[in-house]
Amino acid sequence: MIVLKTKEEISFMREAGKILAACHREIAGRIKPGVTTAEIDRFVEEFLEAHGAKPEQKGYMGYPYATCASVNDVICHGFPSKTPLQEGDIVTIDMVVNLNGWLADSAWSYAVGSISEEAQRLLDVTKKSLFLGIEQAIVGNRLGDISHAIQTYAESNGFSVVRDFTGHGIGREMHEDPFVPHFGPPGKGSRLKDGMVITIEPMLNTGKFHTKVDADGWTARTRDRSLSAQYEHTIAITEDGPFILTEL
Repeated sequence: MIVLKTKEEISFMREAGKILAACHREIAGRIKPGVTTAEIDRFVEEFLEAHGAKPEQKGYMGYPYATCASVNDVICHGFPSKTPLQEGDIVTIDMVVNLNGWLADSAWSYAVGSISEEAQRLLDVTKKSLFLGIEQAIVGNRLGDISHAIQTYAESNGFSVVRDFTGHGIGREMHEDPFVPHFGPPGKGSRLKDGMVITIEPMLNTGKFHTKVDADGWTARTRDRSLSAQYEHTIAITEDGPFILTEL
């Protein structure tokens, strides 16, 4: 069942989103060769605590960290690691912030030092596909309109769209209805209504879209070991258009 949010509830989620966006801004200045994602994870937990919030992921179905840290061929749900990041890596930091019981979810991919032209194109196209999807997040459209905008742009630029992981509704629970695929035909799926809050979080690969999960049961990576990137915002559907809750 899709739970519609009131304007007041959306404002609560917006406050969580502001903290999350501020945290990502700090992370952007910390990502560099030699830094570990374990250090980033520790920073995030301390940052959230200092702002009266907490990391919703930690403890979720046994997940032990405040963030997901996905490097190079890892698509999502990567464990923070003590292995230093290297020049040329790309890394996605994904987190869900809980502020007074209301959640916000956002992931960003970062370049580590100087990266290849292919990797930079992947980051650019993935981010642009997110915002093209957001443009379709308007009252009266369907979920498939978001999906189609993302897939069309990604594939026209030579990248594949991951099928196994999707966006989702969010509110007091991390994963609510509806699920939001990033591929598929337009005009399909649930009709978008005022008060819906969803995440849009395309994951694009330089190779094929197929995935595999490591023995830890969490870390999902590209089956062909190609690079993967992800950008994600939490979006409120309103009569005035899409409202991005996870930006400053």
